[in-house]
Amino acid sequence: MITIRQHFKPLRLVLSLVAIVIALIWVFPVYWMLSSSLLPNVVLSSTTPRFFPWGGSFANYASVLSGGTFLRALTISLQVTLIAVFFAILFAFLAALAISRFKFRGRKSFVLAILFIQMLPAEGLFIAQYKMMSTTGLLNSVLGVSILYIAAVVPFTIWMLRGFVAGVPADLEESAQVDGCSSAGAFFRITLPLLAPGLVASGVYAFLQAWNEFTIALVILPAEQMRTLPLWLRTFIQASQAREIDWGQVMASSTLVAIPVIIFFLLVQGRLTSGLVAGAVKG
Repeated sequence: MITIRQHFKPLRLVLSLVAIVIALIWVFPVYWMLSSSLLPNVVLSSTTPRFFPWGGSFANYASVLSGGTFLRALTISLQVTLIAVFFAILFAFLAALAISRFKFRGRKSFVLAILFIQMLPAEGLFIAQYKMMSTTGLLNSVLGVSILYIAAVVPFTIWMLRGFVAGVPADLEESAQVDGCSSAGAFFRITLPLLAPGLVASGVYAFLQAWNEFTIALVILPAEQMRTLPLWLRTFIQASQAREIDWGQVMASSTLVAIPVIIFFLLVQGRLTSGLVAGAVKG
C-alpha cells in the first residue's frame, strides 16, 4: 500500500501543476481586462506591454460613467433579462413536465419540433422578427425584445429541464399521496424541491443568453436610447473609428458589463449547492 501511494504521489503533483497552469491561462484574460481598465490609452498603445497597473487610476471608469448612458443601458438589460428568464423558465418547466410525465397525441412531434427550432439559424429569422415587431408596434420596446429572447431561450431550456424532470421518479409523488398528500401538495413538497438544482441551472443558462445577446437587440432596438449593455459597449468601438481606439475605456466598459454577471453567479452558486444537497437528502 505504501508503495502504491508513493507511486501516485508524483503523478498527483504533476496533475496539480497542470491544473494550476490551465487555471492561470483561463484567468489571465480577465486579469488583463481589469489591469488595462486602470491604465491610460497612451500606455496601452505602447509596444511594451505593462503587466501590472502601476500608476493606474479610475479615470477610464469616470469617463465611461459620465453622461448616464451606462445606467440607462443597465436598466434596459436588467428588465429584458429578468422578464426573459422568468417566463422562459416557467414555459420550459411546464413543457418539460408535459413531455416527461404525460403521454399525449403529438408528443413526439412536439419533441421533434423543439429539435428543429434549435437547428434554425438565428440570422434567418431577423427579417421576419423585425417585420413582426414593427407591425405590432413593439419595435424599440423592452416587451418586444423580451418576447424574442424568450422564444430563443425556451427550446434548449426545455431539453435541460426535461432531463432533470425525468430523473425524479413519479413514485415519490404517488408515495406522498398514499400518505395523505394531495396531488398538488405532493408536487410542491416532494418534486419541486428536487427539481430546484435543475431550475437554477436552467436559469443560469437563460440569464447568460439574454444578458449577452447582441444580434437580436441590434435588429429590434435601433433607437439610441434603447440600447442594451452589449449594444452600449459597441458604441465605444464605433466612436473610435475616426480616431485611435481608447482601449482603456473599452476595457473599463467591459468590466462594468461583467460585474452584474459575477454578482449573479455569486448569488446563484450558493443556492445551487444548497439545492443539490437538499435534493440528495430528500431523495
